[in-house]
Amino acid sequence: MSMNFDVVKEMTWRGLLNQTTDEKIGEFLSTPRTVYNGFDPTADSLHVGHLVAIMNLRRFQRAGHKPIALVGGATGMIGDPSGRSSERNLQTLDQIQYNVECIQKQLARFINFEDAGNGARLVNNYDWLKDFSYLAFLRDVGKLFQVNVMLTKDSVKSRLDSDSGLSYTEFSYMLLQSYDFVHLYKAYNCEVQIGGSDQWGNITAGIDLARRTTGAQLYGLTSKLLLKSDGQKMGKSASGALWLDPKKTSPYQFYQYWINVDDADIENAFKFFTDLGEEEANALVAEHRANLGKRILQKQVAKELTTLAHGEDGIKTAQKATDIFFGAEINELSDDELVSIFADVPSKELPREQLDHLEISILDAFVLSGLAKTKSDARRAVQQGGAYINNRQCGDIGYNLSVADLASETVVVLRSGKKRYALLRFV
Repeated sequence: MSMNFDVVKEMTWRGLLNQTTDEKIGEFLSTPRTVYNGFDPTADSLHVGHLVAIMNLRRFQRAGHKPIALVGGATGMIGDPSGRSSERNLQTLDQIQYNVECIQKQLARFINFEDAGNGARLVNNYDWLKDFSYLAFLRDVGKLFQVNVMLTKDSVKSRLDSDSGLSYTEFSYMLLQSYDFVHLYKAYNCEVQIGGSDQWGNITAGIDLARRTTGAQLYGLTSKLLLKSDGQKMGKSASGALWLDPKKTSPYQFYQYWINVDDADIENAFKFFTDLGEEEANALVAEHRANLGKRILQKQVAKELTTLAHGEDGIKTAQKATDIFFGAEINELSDDELVSIFADVPSKELPREQLDHLEISILDAFVLSGLAKTKSDARRAVQQGGAYINNRQCGDIGYNLSVADLASETVVVLRSGKKRYALLRFV
């Protein structure tokens, strides 16, 4: 198999590369290797915090390597203390299994699991850790770890110094992840583990365990975390985490998040998450810097990531929703899409019969929706050209709403002036 590009060089110019366990890892990766990254199934969806890892696996695959996405069905029952200030809530086995199934579907949007040459493989560490007895694990794995060495790892030290402390359960996480690396080496000849900078201690522990138990030389590579200019992690919206599940974060909300990223923060996101080559990427960065305010990089990131995460239908819906707020006519959208787009505007439910029987005039609609306090106010809005149904201007004060005015299954979108919206839902 021919290599498409030097993945270490690629990560370096993108500003992604943080640490490697061997300065000659680039030479090692000049031929196809099997590489893995782990994901703990702590929820039924991945979120933006996972995107750096996902895109790195995608990048390794595009470079000609074979990726393994490890979903921690076993380690997810414990929780990785790395990058955490407190212990995670423990989940049931059924919850974790459901999360694993959801995560696999999401990963398949980014990583090719079908390619006969270097198609990705998804594995669950519950499959090989579930049969380990406590005594056997202590005898075969635990005896090879020195507590004094484990205490020097950043993920452990930071928690020991915190008010919440570190439970024995979380302290053991490093042993389990280390064993994962050894198992993947034995089962799939996986020689490289990648992860965020907070995974350095776990990765090096796994390399050491492999050397002690098999004599093999394994490798590790970490990438920088996606941070904003103030040092906070990127990917949090006003309503919380930015999920890859469209039911938790709609394609429109996902798209708008990237459109609205500050100019001070967008360059890293652009380099971390897009597939453009170095020359083309640098040219776009230069164009962006020369035209701040046009959101050139934001639009590129929003387009590429939304397409990857939600497909062509998702990006079309997101862009159409954006156009709506610039006055585009509203049609051919679902109730869910409209409710998501207009999540923050007033909404009122009315009996469907009133719509069927043409019982609601445009004046009534504006009063019922809260866009006008009185019919006189509503009449004035209509007469002055400031009344809209689904972004179509309505200038007839005697107009009655009908089924033809539905923008989706049950929703009519009203607008007063340029930006005041409200929904009427007929159920």
